[in-house]
Amino acid sequence: MISFEPHELSTGKLHGYLLGAVAPRPICFASTTDAAGNVNLSPFSFFNVFSARPPILVFSPARRGRDNTTKHTYENVLEVPEVVINIVSYEMVQQVSLASTEYAKDVNEFKKAGFSELASEIVKPPRVAQAPVQLECKVNEVISLGKEGGAGNLVICEVVKIHIKEEILSEDGSIDPHKIDTVARLGGNWYCRAKAGLFEVPKPLTTLGMGIDSLPQEIRQSKVLTGNDLGMLGNVENFPNSEEINIFIDASKELKKIISSNNSEAIHRKAQEFLCDGKIEEAWKVLLYKR
Repeated sequence: MISFEPHELSTGKLHGYLLGAVAPRPICFASTTDAAGNVNLSPFSFFNVFSARPPILVFSPARRGRDNTTKHTYENVLEVPEVVINIVSYEMVQQVSLASTEYAKDVNEFKKAGFSELASEIVKPPRVAQAPVQLECKVNEVISLGKEGGAGNLVICEVVKIHIKEEILSEDGSIDPHKIDTVARLGGNWYCRAKAGLFEVPKPLTTLGMGIDSLPQEIRQSKVLTGNDLGMLGNVENFPNSEEINIFIDASKELKKIISSNNSEAIHRKAQEFLCDGKIEEAWKVLLYKR
């Protein structure tokens, strides 16, 4: 067994060990607003429920380890002490990952990640319409745990309104764990699907992904591609160039046949196959080939 005292480890190493060991962790997908009304949407895995009466949730947007700056969510709840905690299901996890990209403060992650805003009934921040459960909360207290990079900021929230989609309920009215299909975070790129087990979601790029709002309209409105598919496509910074696309397509009789059919659904299904294998660049080449 190897043993350490925390001060012997770099912040990154300590962070990695803690997240790898204390897992799986539920995901708080938090929507907030600043005093000017700018909306922010971001996921946090330092999160859980701590009380039922009163109903209390706590999450922690930690200071960035690389430069000791604070996150927009933390800054927002200090300005407007309200938050909506949206529960993450498997069918939206790729989009949630995209929303964790470090966009500028005035960029709306709802648009970048392809989520729909749903007006809250009590608090100012909007809800994520795609989330199976949406919890409107007032922020009771924010507790800073330190001033160094990696230090947490506990946001203690009291639930003031609960929204649950009826399709995730069982016959007795309780939440069915198979129907809600939640996911949780582990260390690195690893996630856990509550009803199925482990899977990976590559971390968003250190540069900015273009976002779902920048995808061609035909792709955004596809009858085949899912929200997860669009989340993967939106997490690239640039499209492959025409030469790369032509070389890739011309090398495959199967791809040329599919594309020459001019059937958008067949083309999107082929791109989806590549996405299922994690081959995002190949998917883009299929979608962008000029036919």
